[in-house]
Parts: sequence; C-alpha cells; structure tokens
Amino acid sequence: MKQYIFTIILLCTIQLSTAQSEHAAVKKTLQNYIEGSSYNKLEMLEKAFTENATLYLTGRDGLFKRYTPKEYTGFFKNREKGKFNGRDGKVLAIEIINDIVMAKVEIAGPKSAWVYIDLFLLKKIENEWKIISKTATRTEDNSKK
Repeated sequence: MKQYIFTIILLCTIQLSTAQSEHAAVKKTLQNYIEGSSYNKLEMLEKAFTENATLYLTGRDGLFKRYTPKEYTGFFKNREKGKFNGRDGKVLAIEIINDIVMAKVEIAGPKSAWVYIDLFLLKKIENEWKIISKTATRTEDNSKK
C-alpha cells in the first residue's frame, strides 16, 4: 500500500513539475515579445514569432489589417535599440492545452495614456514555444479623461 501511495505522489509531482516548466517556457516567449517591443530589440521580438505568424491589428489609419512578423517588427526599426520606449507589458493569463497556448498580455503606453490587450496563440514547435497568431484591442484612452 505504501508503494502504491508513493507511486501516485511521484506521478503527481512529475506532472506538476512538467506543467510548471511549460508555463515558464511560454512566459519566456511572451517576455521576449514584451521586452523586444518595449526596448526596440528587433531580433528578440522577431524570435518570439514563427516566420509565418499572422498578426491581426488595426493600423494607425484605423483599418483592420493582417501583418507579418517582419512588418510588425518594422514598427520599431527606427527607434534606438535598447532604449525603453514607454511600452509596459505584463502577462495576464496563460492557458496551456497540450502543444498549444492561449495567452493574454496587457501593453500600456507612457503613463498609461493608452492600454491594449493582446491575445496570442502559441504553438510548441521543435520543443520551443512560438507565437503563431496575435490580435489586440485598445481598452482605455486615459489621455481623454
């Protein structure tokens, strides 16, 4: 009986440990996105995405458009690499289902003048988590308050 209980506890511990390490690996990919876009680190930002990821965003012109990771990282190319650009990001939620993830990240502009919620789909590809899709919506405009 003791061996049976020990085996169950061991299996539960292994499963919990694996889930925690997957969660940390997903968070690392999201942190690459956050830090890359907050500090104009194009290589780090691009590394978070698969090459063929799709980003569905509303552009500055107000039109809804599909972007590639290269087009998206281009938004940051003329800014000083490594200099904080005012974008504060934090991971709000991560839900892992086998080899896919749904994640929610908050991105706030300088002094929270604007706040976006980014929704991501990630996929585990060759033992690494990558963003395969992203969309975002503006949730607040504190500059008009």
